[in-house]
Amino acid sequence: MGLRQGETFGLRLDDVDFLGRRLLVRQQVKILDGVPTAAPPKGRKEREIPLPDVVAVAVSEHVRQYPSVDGVLFTWQRGLIQRTYYNNQIWKPALREAGVEPTRENGMHALRHHYASVLLDGGVSIRALAEYLGHSDPGFTLRIYAHLMPDSEARARDVVDAAFRAPAESVLNKASVTP
Repeated sequence: MGLRQGETFGLRLDDVDFLGRRLLVRQQVKILDGVPTAAPPKGRKEREIPLPDVVAVAVSEHVRQYPSVDGVLFTWQRGLIQRTYYNNQIWKPALREAGVEPTRENGMHALRHHYASVLLDGGVSIRALAEYLGHSDPGFTLRIYAHLMPDSEARARDVVDAAFRAPAESVLNKASVTP
């Protein structure tokens, strides 16, 4: 869903609008004086993200198995999840178990980059992606993710071919029917 780690840890059940098919980013977990604390999202910018069915089902299943604590979806026995605990005790061991050596490039933030690359590959606009990621400037998003853009030349050919294929085929079909 392109959330920052703190936004994921701060996600509340009432931030998931199943009927409206959207996710509301209204808080994050920040470490203040060594204590995980709910705080506004980065830049105090709340946002909405489209909620795909596959994510809605996964969240529903998570809530069924692990009821929210004080409305927060992802918690541990001490309450809000602390980033360092999660990274060291859950994320990195999971990578090692999968045969991947933990590095900065494959930290949890890599999921955010994967989300961006999937949306760009699917044709979502930079402006929309910037909104979903919580970037105030689409130019910033473009500078960060431009390398993930699909091959522009091939895409340009395909778009023009598709735009002109239907009318050309229609004209050809009419010409072949005429005696």
